[in-house]
Amino acid sequence: MKAKVFDLEGNVIEEIDLPSCFSYEYRPDVITKAFNVIRANRRQPYGTKPTAGKDYSAESFGPGRGMARVPRLPTGRAAIAPGTVGGREAHPPKAEKIWEMKINKKEMLLAKLSALSATVNEELVRKRGHKFKAELPVVVENKFEELQKTKEVLKVLEKLGLKEDVERAREGKHIRAGKGKRRGRKYKIPKSLLIIAMNKEKIEKAAGNLPGVDIITPDEINVEYLAPGGQAGRLTLYTLNALQRIGEKYGSV
Repeated sequence: MKAKVFDLEGNVIEEIDLPSCFSYEYRPDVITKAFNVIRANRRQPYGTKPTAGKDYSAESFGPGRGMARVPRLPTGRAAIAPGTVGGREAHPPKAEKIWEMKINKKEMLLAKLSALSATVNEELVRKRGHKFKAELPVVVENKFEELQKTKEVLKVLEKLGLKEDVERAREGKHIRAGKGKRRGRKYKIPKSLLIIAMNKEKIEKAAGNLPGVDIITPDEINVEYLAPGGQAGRLTLYTLNALQRIGEKYGSV
């Protein structure tokens, strides 16, 4: 499979062969499993205080009072017993619960390579909701890594036919439903472009504040970046150096 390499003006400067790691079969089952494992292993254990709802000197008033014989405080309010108004929670979350999940190394690798191959499949990328006018895969010359201003990055993305997807993410920003909005995660932003660069220091400062855009190196590639939410086909831009590094790392797998 061939890939066109573009300059910063959107012109084709050369054609290269894509590494063999971009030709793996699409395996949504393995990708979803790997994604769930990554999420589960990052989860922080939580639970209630072991004695929550039990720190009362409550006892039943006994029979003959015309009321349920549940433990009560001197005021008459029920306590301790689950299933009663004012009682403790019956089966609260426990901090000792183990959330960790396991997956075979080869299975995780297969998921990664399958998700990587999905980034060059136009049908899958459009199915994720991405909007673009470019021909996949999008490979740009290494000068892209040297850009230091956001407006310069946007100008290049516009010439490559990718800016529309960044606008989609910006317009899709909305306030989260539920309690999370008051826990430091008020807004939800759709995932947009993934930029894979060999040296990301400068481009991360230039493009890092674009809505929904992630910038990573070839060594940081994982299923969570390639298939957000477990759905493969993320719109991805590769720099030439990064693509060659991916070929060296996964081409012989």
